[in-house]
Amino acid sequence: MRVFLTGATGFIGAKVAQELIRAGHQVLGMTRSDSGAKALAMMGAEVHRAELGDLDAMRAGAAQADAVIHTAFDHDFSRYVANCEQDRRVIGALGAELKGSARPLIITSAVGIGERGNSEPAIEAVLNLDHPVPRIASELAGNDVLASGVDVRVVRLPQVHDDVKQGLVTPYVALCREKEMVAFVEEGANRWSAAPVADVARLFRLAMERGQAGERYNAVAEEGVPFHQIAKAVGRGLGKPVVSIPTEEAPSYFGWFAMFASLDMSASSAWTRSRLGWESTGPDLLDDIARMSFFLP
Repeated sequence: MRVFLTGATGFIGAKVAQELIRAGHQVLGMTRSDSGAKALAMMGAEVHRAELGDLDAMRAGAAQADAVIHTAFDHDFSRYVANCEQDRRVIGALGAELKGSARPLIITSAVGIGERGNSEPAIEAVLNLDHPVPRIASELAGNDVLASGVDVRVVRLPQVHDDVKQGLVTPYVALCREKEMVAFVEEGANRWSAAPVADVARLFRLAMERGQAGERYNAVAEEGVPFHQIAKAVGRGLGKPVVSIPTEEAPSYFGWFAMFASLDMSASSAWTRSRLGWESTGPDLLDDIARMSFFLP
């Protein structure tokens, strides 16, 4: 298949591009930079130059493809709500281009959207419209496009990691370095699900090849790593003290990160594994944190 891949030079998107090419697919990769274009060409992908906010250019990319995988996202979490709203517009534009065809659109969301409100891990069958994570905007946009007759499938992400980046752990490390200590809220018992980036990339491919319209897939290798364990791993890496802080002090310590610091984002991938035959074979989150260099510029 010829696949239009947004975010094709990003942390996840670059791995998806490599995964697709290895499996024999053609990749039309979106990038906004000369360096990104060079990287795509070196891996054997075609280049489509576009900015994330240029909806006409993104639609033009989708028009050339048999399938679209949308991994692009502005990861400035200090503007998370605005960035989620931008993603809503992008999904709407891509869907408008695919309307009237059988070409699938695979979009990206967060595992927390499947949280059931009973402290059990999030699951694929649930769409929790009351969940506080703003990424719900992506799934609502996907639902609108699905209702218009487009084959929309959703890959929900946990903390995606290797030994360089680890999802929300990456800005957490930067915050703790600035604060000169590593904090967690109360007992730090809230859990974050996680998966290695290479395994996540494989799931995007399987969702495209084997998935069906309206299905959601949780890219989860570990259902829930307690946040206090993450904090201790970061503390060891930074050589900083690890402390518990009360809930009322979280906003002043964490700033914009406070909404995530005590949030439970555990999730199951049992249905995804059964449905698509996906398994994770990579390292776990704490191992990758232990291997990372905490003092690179």
